[in-house]
Amino acid sequence: MSRRGLRAAVAAGVLAASLALTACGTEEDDSDDSGSAPELATSGAFVPEPVSGDMAAGFLTISNTGGTDDTLVSVTSDVAGTVEIHETVDNAMRQVDGLTVPAGGEARLTRGGDHLMLLDLSRELVEGETVGIELHFETSDPIALDVPVEATTHTGE
Repeated sequence: MSRRGLRAAVAAGVLAASLALTACGTEEDDSDDSGSAPELATSGAFVPEPVSGDMAAGFLTISNTGGTDDTLVSVTSDVAGTVEIHETVDNAMRQVDGLTVPAGGEARLTRGGDHLMLLDLSRELVEGETVGIELHFETSDPIALDVPVEATTHTGE
């Protein structure tokens, strides 16, 4: 092979390797965008001191900074026999199988809106205490919270 042919072959090899590395980098960058796993965090959790001894409501915000939706599918608590997930539509609440936590968004559980219902309480809940709640998701690991019991009229704001 001539010197000129050798240079051309080496140049072609370097170009091919560069293109292959660039393509790998592009694929990696794309996967970090919209297809990334959910990244969940909670804030503002509270349980108002209930007026009756057998049930209470729970409120919080679940944020998702990841690139994929997730769904809250169940909730457990150390003070409730059952915890139901409720949504409110047209001023009527109903139990649902789950609540979506959208990618890049949040699920807000608020008074008058979506919320948790803690049923069959094992003890009286008093302002100043905390209750254990664990959130279970379709994709993400569970999130365990120590949720403060606030005044009956507390709105979270």
